[in-house]
Amino acid sequence: MLELSIFELRNTITELEKRLSSVEDEGNEWKTRYETQVELNRQLERQTGLLQEKMEHIRGNPTDRLSSIRSFDQMPVSSLNQLLKQLEEEKRSLQNQLKDYELRLEQEVKAYHKANDERRMYLAEISQTSATLKIAEKQKTDAVQFERENQILRRRHNVPENQRILDPKKGPIKKTAGVKQLPKLKH
Repeated sequence: MLELSIFELRNTITELEKRLSSVEDEGNEWKTRYETQVELNRQLERQTGLLQEKMEHIRGNPTDRLSSIRSFDQMPVSSLNQLLKQLEEEKRSLQNQLKDYELRLEQEVKAYHKANDERRMYLAEISQTSATLKIAEKQKTDAVQFERENQILRRRHNVPENQRILDPKKGPIKKTAGVKQLPKLKH
């Protein structure tokens, strides 16, 4: 029974280690996500640079603060309305993009914490099972040692194994009961 328990514990440990390795294999997925995020950040930085250039172009000469207003003054109303619509559309697009990135980041954080918690749970279960396995192995070796000691005692007192069973009516077996030769008496 003890050997069966040890066998089951070893199987459980190997199964948990396989699960742990599958969780660790997800590291490639995280690496891919990280690389995708880095590329996305680069694109956003480029986009930010382009937008800053547009702002500088719209502002015109920094020494002349009213140059942007003058450029708009020279534009017809229909062009101004079209520019306004385009800018509002860009603003909505950038706001939606920002919300999407925030949502993705939140989902990534949740996925990371879930995987990390699962990894910790597997490690704790593996260590607990390992400790249980060590205890079971120690009990097995103790049981084997106890059995050896019993065999030695039985041989020493010449009591056959089947006669060492205690009978509740007769009481425990005395050590001298199984001795084949009695000691010589001294006169």
